[in-house]
This record gives sequence, C-alpha cells and structure tokens, in this order.
Amino acid sequence: MSEVRKALVVHAEEAERVDLPHGGGFRLLADARDTGGAFGANRLSLGEGAAGAPPHFHARSTELFHVLDGVMRFVLDGRTATVAAGGLVSVPPGTPHSFGAAPGSTAEVLVVLTPGVDRFGYFRSLGRVQHGLETFDALLSAQDRYDVHFL
Repeated sequence: MSEVRKALVVHAEEAERVDLPHGGGFRLLADARDTGGAFGANRLSLGEGAAGAPPHFHARSTELFHVLDGVMRFVLDGRTATVAAGGLVSVPPGTPHSFGAAPGSTAEVLVVLTPGVDRFGYFRSLGRVQHGLETFDALLSAQDRYDVHFL
C-alpha cells in the first residue's frame, strides 16, 4: 500500500537554519520524512567564493540545483561548469561532483535530492564540522545513512 501524502507548506521564517562560518548557511526546507520519501530540499547560501561540498556522489538519488542568485561553480564528473542565477544543474546517481560559489561571487541555490533521504542530521553535523565543533570523521561514518559518499 502506498503512503498517503499531504501538501507541504514551509514558510521561510519557519525553516531551521544551520549557519556556516563564511556567513552563509542552510535553510532546511523538507526532509524525506516530510514528503513520503519523494524528495528532500534545502536552500544553501554561500559567501563569496565559498566551497559548498567536496567531491562526492549519491548512490541512490539525483541531486538538482537551481541557482537563485549569484554564480555557482560545479565540477561534474571531472568537467567544470559555471552557472549563474536562473540556471539548473541535475546530477544523476553515481556521478562524482562538487560545488561552491564561483570566485568573486556569492550564491543562493535551491537543492533538491530525489528520491529523498532524511538528511537534516547531515546538514546539522556539517555545520558543526565547519565550525570546528565536530571532526569530519563524523560525516565519514554516516555516508551510507545520508547517501553522501565522499571521494
């Protein structure tokens, strides 16, 4: 039997914020548990030239990036792409990728992972790692749980 899902509305001021040291941060919009597993979504703000994620891949999910403001730089399976506001990037499962704000630019990006994985815990842990409150090993030990496999 399939799960019955209800419409989801998340107002910006209600979304949990995870601050990052470069002045940016995550707005946690929807976790897989909120969408019956259909997707997870967050809004990422990056300071000028800030890294977003080191090289990694997702074994089970496609990751979609919609650049809302600024300019993002992506490395997708070894190829670099620069994407300005209004642009879209779709990364299929198994594709190595990394991303961040382009040099000299800040960036705002909507990130959607589908099918969804409960990853709010990952973003909270990432914030603690970025602030030096936790080691990167905490993320390495949870790669399968969050479907984020670092290279």
